[in-house]
Amino acid sequence: MNYTSESFDMSDSLPTSDRILFFIKTKGSVSNAAIAKALDMTAEAARQQVQKLVAAGLIEGRLEAASGVGRPHQNWVLTEAGNGRFPDTHAQLTVQLIGSVRQIFGDEGLDRLIAQREVEARASYQQVCTGDSLQERLEQLAMIRTQEGYMARVERDGKDWLLVEDHCPICAAARTCQGFCRSELQLFQEIAGQGATVIREEHLLSDARRCVYRIACIRTTTS
Repeated sequence: MNYTSESFDMSDSLPTSDRILFFIKTKGSVSNAAIAKALDMTAEAARQQVQKLVAAGLIEGRLEAASGVGRPHQNWVLTEAGNGRFPDTHAQLTVQLIGSVRQIFGDEGLDRLIAQREVEARASYQQVCTGDSLQERLEQLAMIRTQEGYMARVERDGKDWLLVEDHCPICAAARTCQGFCRSELQLFQEIAGQGATVIREEHLLSDARRCVYRIACIRTTTS
């Protein structure tokens, strides 16, 4: 099964194996115990499902250090095939088109293409992200990004906010031309507004498992 954006919000109705893939995709490296708890199943049932996914080449084990004293323990992460179960927005065709644009029109032409995409995205995002508060705008941004396949959510981290994107449906295009990522970062800053700063802390293209943006309110001082 290949997931679509619509299936993300219906994960409870998916087969158990697909729910486990979804859980690992959104949570990262997880243990058998965490899977059993999240899916409300016995440890043995979780172990059996995990072994099926390992045999299918969709997940693999990763040894991680214990939080305290003790031996490392094995958690589970998605393989490339497992990640391939999530939308890629016709990656191969996209990469080919980018290559053709660069070959015919040069880097300047590709920059104009990215700029046009940014203009269209800005209009769409600004129409949706109209909240009065920073939190409201970020939640609206996460909603529209999820609809586009980014599996986005907003979390509080101390005094800051985090925009977390567990998937990138244009990853192949972004690897070919990182101008797409620069463009998105600029758009997020505009949505956050002048009273906040947006910094990318984790990046799929830097071998992170997801993209994470920290949004911090700018502290002002009065004399």
